[in-house]
This record gives sequence, C-alpha cells and structure tokens, in this order.
Amino acid sequence: MKKHNFSAGPSILSPYTIEHTASGIRDLDSSGLSIMEISHRSKEFMAIMDETQQLFVELLDIPSGYSVLLLQGGASMQFCMVPYNLLQSKAAYLDTGSWANKAVKEAKFFGEVDVLASSKDTTYSYIPRDYTIPADADYFHITTNNTIYGTEIREDMDVPVNLVADMSSDIFSRPIDVSKYAIIYGGAQKNLAPAGVTFVIIKDAILGKVDRAIPTMLDYRTHIDKESMFNTPPVVPIYAALHTLRWYKEQGGVSGMYKLNVEKAGILYDEIERNSLFTSNIENVEDRSIMNVTFIMKEAYKEKEADFLTFATGRGMSGIKGHRSVGGFRASIYNAMPRSSVEALIDTMKDFEKSI
Repeated sequence: MKKHNFSAGPSILSPYTIEHTASGIRDLDSSGLSIMEISHRSKEFMAIMDETQQLFVELLDIPSGYSVLLLQGGASMQFCMVPYNLLQSKAAYLDTGSWANKAVKEAKFFGEVDVLASSKDTTYSYIPRDYTIPADADYFHITTNNTIYGTEIREDMDVPVNLVADMSSDIFSRPIDVSKYAIIYGGAQKNLAPAGVTFVIIKDAILGKVDRAIPTMLDYRTHIDKESMFNTPPVVPIYAALHTLRWYKEQGGVSGMYKLNVEKAGILYDEIERNSLFTSNIENVEDRSIMNVTFIMKEAYKEKEADFLTFATGRGMSGIKGHRSVGGFRASIYNAMPRSSVEALIDTMKDFEKSI
C-alpha cells in the first residue's frame, strides 16, 4: 500500500532528491567513493557547495550584497545567532506560535525585546496585524509559517527596520522579495533536505554594528569569510539540498512550486469547508497556511476523531495527527507532496463522511 507522507518534519522529499542522494551515497559520480566519505575540502564537494549556493541565488533571485550560508544547529541556533549579531539595544518580535515564542526567549539574553503582538490568546489561530514597529528597533523578527497551528504570513512586509524571518517551513514555496529582508533563515527538513543543515540568507551590510564580542563560531562574518567552510559542513544534507534545488529548477522554479502549492491547499481547504464532519480551526482565510493545513472535527462529531485517524491511517495517510497543543489533524503539504496524495486524503475524508 502506498504511504502518503503528511509529516510536519522531517518531512517528505521528492523521489528525485531521494534517488539521486542514494546514488551518491553508494558511489559519487562514479568516483568509487561515497559522498559520506569524501573530504569536505575535495574539489568534488567544493563543486557541490558552490552549485547549491548558486541555485539559492538563482531560484530566489537573491540580489548582490547578500551571502548564502549553509550551517548547522537548526533554526534553534539562529534564535541566538540573530540577536548575538544584531541586537544592540532593542529588538521587536511578532509572536505567532511556539517557534516564534522560543525565538523571543533566546533574544532576551542579549537585550530588550519588544513583543509587538501575539495570537497566543486563541492558541495562535490568527496572524496579528494591529501593531506598530518601533523605528528604533535593531530588527523586527517574524516566523512566516507556523507548522503547529496552520497559519502563514504570505507577504513580504515593508518595515522601517531590518526584517528577519524564520522561513524553516515555507522557503521555496512562494516567490519572495529577498531585498526586503536582512536575514532569512531556516532548518532544511521541510522543503529542502534531511535534517542537519541550516540555511541563512544574510545582507552583509547589517553586520559589525554591535559592540559585544561574538564567539567565532556564532559570528556570521566567520562563515561568510570562509564560505560556509569554517568547520566541517553537513555534507550529506547539503548534497541532498543540491538535488532538491535542481528538481525545483526542473519544475519551473519557485513560481512553479507556488502554483502547485496553491492548487493543493485550495482543493484540501475546499473539502474541509464542504465536508459535514470537519472544520478549519483558522477562521481568517488569509491567515491559512498553504504548507500545513490544520483542521478539526465539528463539535457534534468530536468523539469520532480517533476513528477518523484510524480510518485514515488504514488508507495510507501517514503523519496527519494534529499537534497535541491544537488537536485534530494536520496535513503538511510541502513542495514535494504530489497533488495525488492530497486527492487521496480528500477521498479518505469523503469516504469517512459516508460511513457516519
């Protein structure tokens, strides 16, 4: 039976990425060596690193004056690296979920943090809009997609200060204007590669403004100067990322992925609205994520949630149980998720409705 992988992360990867990465693990380009055992200083790996960074630039149309870094530590490491490098007096944050909240917590070690708005009062079921960004903030931090709660910011904000965005779970899912951001960062395990590599897109000119000493490993300038090779990089995840980026290019780039993502999310949200058993827990349509679709049983059918999960699992739907803080269900439909899997979930929802 085919499994449909709706896991929130680590998540689905394209067959292209899996097959090409597996081939390189067995034998990298007929070299007689595995990608897992070659030197990270070898010409073979340097070519992999260079092409991966160049594809970032090409696919996201990154302007000059920015660097693409491939690091380690996940987005969680960036929660402290960002304020370590940027926070001189005050930073502003938007609290839209657990990961945004964790970023706030880390930033408070380095200076004053102004949480401009939060949707915690309704279990993060909306994106706050009624706030003013202080002009004297060193930066404004947002989390663009909230995997647990199913909300997403799908616009590139115009802000009066440096804009920093955690795009762990929606990078490459839609076109973005990189020039509006000072830093874009994220873990790779949603839309890029297996866990283990972290991407950082950073405007070079914003660095060197704080007066604190920064440990070598946590200073972005270290990694820019060494072209992400200051320490041994996560070789295999970077190699997998290269194949994902090549696959994106074949699919029509980011705009091609966005078109498919809107279609997938659209048909699933339509079924949630149509189906007599389910409802979205995100009322504002504009706030609904196209990456993580969350939904719950209507009040009259709450006792059927476990039954539906069993039914769906039996039909090959993997990873659709909602996060414990929200309940219900979550279908993570990242870039590599084919439309056919979304249609299979929709058919499952329809068939369960008929069985009630």
